[in-house]
Amino acid sequence: MTEGLDKIVSIVKEKFEFDLLRSEVLVDFPTIVVKNERVVEIISYLYDHPEAKFQFLTTLCGIHLPEVNQIVVMYQLHNLITNQRLRIKTFLPVDNPVIPTLTTVFPSANWMERETYDFYGVVFQGHPNLKRILNVDDMIIFPMRKEYPLEDQVREDKNDAMFGR
Repeated sequence: MTEGLDKIVSIVKEKFEFDLLRSEVLVDFPTIVVKNERVVEIISYLYDHPEAKFQFLTTLCGIHLPEVNQIVVMYQLHNLITNQRLRIKTFLPVDNPVIPTLTTVFPSANWMERETYDFYGVVFQGHPNLKRILNVDDMIIFPMRKEYPLEDQVREDKNDAMFGR
């Protein structure tokens, strides 16, 4: 598995040597971490590169890391010819999670970016229709961030003794 990652890393370093921050294999999944300003350019390069051909976007999602006050935007790409997969991660600050849209490379990123915006508050600059997709429009929080209690703290109909508290 590491030879596949080594090949990907060498392809990325051809043009983006200083934008590649880290590479590793996590649970048999090649993963690279890149600078957020260049992530779309790197993915576009991997899409067009004759050896890489990562031309299918499997997943785009957010991950909140409250212990480091960051949000990760994670992309999973797939080369359908060689059946090779790649995970790309980039880190954004929670107080200003802004990143360029990937809809210019993968139109299918539209819904995934809207969902990530809706639940994590990540703003995808240049997105053609960035608005909430599943939550109500007037919601002022981003529910998948780990900043809010999981249950209603003012409920009076709940007996904590029933839950072992």
